[in-house]
Amino acid sequence: MNLEGRLIGNRYEILEKIGNGGMATVYKARCHVLNRNVAVKVLKEEFTTDAEFVKRFNIEAQAAASLSHPNIVSIYDVGNEGEIYYIVMELVQGKTLKEIITDDGILPWKWTVNIAIQIASALEVAHRNNIVHRDIKPHNIIITENGTAKVTDFGIAKAVSNSTITSFGATIGSVHYFSPEHARGGYTDAKSDLYSLGVVMYEMLTGKVPFDADTPVSVALKHMQETPEEPKKLNSTIPESVNKIIIKAMQKDPNLRYSSATEMLVDLREAVKNPNGNFVVMNRAGIDEPTRIIRTDGEEESKKENKKQSIFKKKWAKVLLIILICLLVFGGAMFATLNMLNGNRPKEVQIPSLVGLNIDEAKAKLDELNLKYEVTEEFSPEGKEEGLVLSQEPKYQDNYKINETEVIKLVVSKGIEMVEIPKVAGDTKEEAIEKLEAVNLKYEITEETNDKIEEGIVIKQEPAAGEEIAKDSTVKIFVSLGRGIKEVTVPYVIGKTEKEARKMLEDAGLTVETVRYETDTTKPNGQVLKQGIEADKVVDEKTPVSLTVNKLEEIKTGTLNINLKSLLRYQKEYDEEGKEVPAESVEVEVRVTSNGSEDTVYKKSHKEDTEKISVPIEGVGTVTVKVFIDGVRERQENMDLSSGSAVLNID
Repeated sequence: MNLEGRLIGNRYEILEKIGNGGMATVYKARCHVLNRNVAVKVLKEEFTTDAEFVKRFNIEAQAAASLSHPNIVSIYDVGNEGEIYYIVMELVQGKTLKEIITDDGILPWKWTVNIAIQIASALEVAHRNNIVHRDIKPHNIIITENGTAKVTDFGIAKAVSNSTITSFGATIGSVHYFSPEHARGGYTDAKSDLYSLGVVMYEMLTGKVPFDADTPVSVALKHMQETPEEPKKLNSTIPESVNKIIIKAMQKDPNLRYSSATEMLVDLREAVKNPNGNFVVMNRAGIDEPTRIIRTDGEEESKKENKKQSIFKKKWAKVLLIILICLLVFGGAMFATLNMLNGNRPKEVQIPSLVGLNIDEAKAKLDELNLKYEVTEEFSPEGKEEGLVLSQEPKYQDNYKINETEVIKLVVSKGIEMVEIPKVAGDTKEEAIEKLEAVNLKYEITEETNDKIEEGIVIKQEPAAGEEIAKDSTVKIFVSLGRGIKEVTVPYVIGKTEKEARKMLEDAGLTVETVRYETDTTKPNGQVLKQGIEADKVVDEKTPVSLTVNKLEEIKTGTLNINLKSLLRYQKEYDEEGKEVPAESVEVEVRVTSNGSEDTVYKKSHKEDTEKISVPIEGVGTVTVKVFIDGVRERQENMDLSSGSAVLNID
């Protein structure tokens, strides 16, 4: 059945198939309610006809949905639509651990232990919630791009009470990673998951599973009957402690394995710090397990066997009932025998709550329970007083027991870490910040004007240098802005118009306070002749600059009327003999001086009968008029052109 393109649960649009397992098909889907991509695991059709199986599928999926842990794939929803039974999960981007092993072969031991720690952490949470995975294998572990391990497929787990589950009928899971009790169809509990984790570590470090054969039944028998070759013999780079952790996790007798995921986590974390240390405690063998019937009659995939499940379950139920009765009858004797044989086995005690106690109180409690402990001291960032327990490992939980051989690690407060404030007054702001950060102090900067200390220099600090304050406290530093007045450069404005000069000075941050006017006829009217502060000088912002601007009077036009009574007296020439003779004409010249400049405005010869000459005059204000007759100046007068005309009489 292909569901691509279909909308199920009225919210999940199936986009594409991304995986296929023994029980279910996995699709990538889009949740239209929360607008996010999710993974939808759909139960295969051959399982949907078994009402009991479907019921168990739903119960187990809902139980797994209660788990919340960074190393567990989150389950968002469980439901069905007709014959479609599905689980909606977090969509994780990455590769399965199986794909990584296939691609890379043998993996580095430190990386392997890190992944194992993450898987064990996930199992620790699941087991505390009475959920056993029952199918831990590399295929069900996704490694994200940032190296986070995510355990998935809790859908075939079973919520239980008393941390124990019983499986009747056909075995669910992957036989290469089965615990012996799982393979024989017996009781499986949290220790079965730890066995499977040991197998996963074995494969990561050797590149192969510990047991392999042509048929699943043969593999199952090897799990029950054979001892695997030590992983260190296949990969000599494996540290001794890691080798022992795998061997202990894969003990056929559950009582010889780790008692919990928490206990295994302690050894895994220690292996990272002390890879060749001799800290892994191998449990001693106890009484043999009761003989159990082993199913070897065919493959779990066989359709013929599936039809016989109902009958087979009933037979197993009867067998189990008989075994239980026997156990009740002989329970007392067995308990006594176990106590005799396991007299040296460590006693389990409830872990105490120690955080917040004084270290002496905590030690007294641990001594009373005969528990070992290690103490390390750390400064308290929260300011907890010296001697208080900040944390403990393992952490306290209700009904969580540890054996008396386990070491409890305590972190005790050394109080608040104090640091000495360095002297930063007189330093530049950057130097001050560097000094404060070097001793793990924060800083707060206040800028203020100061006529005596140049800009960017620390004026003072609070608290003072040499005092001791708590690490990460804040020191106030006051930084000089100098006089607080900006300095600017005076632009060159000579030759500009008054308007242009004003704009240039104001744009530069200066002001124009005074404008004087002078007259320079050699320069255009309105042009700046001088500036009060020379160009390129650096001065304070808003400094006033005076300007001197050229101002020419308006040019006016008038008429000079020259009256000539007779020109005969000027008409003298001489012949070759030196005798005076009458001239034919007389030259009249008019010169005008305006603004200090003299120009000839009229020059012409006239006959003796000329009586009047009109000469146009241009100038500014009052001009000086000179009249020359035959080169001799006869008359000079000042003429005010504002009157429009003037008369000059020459006798």
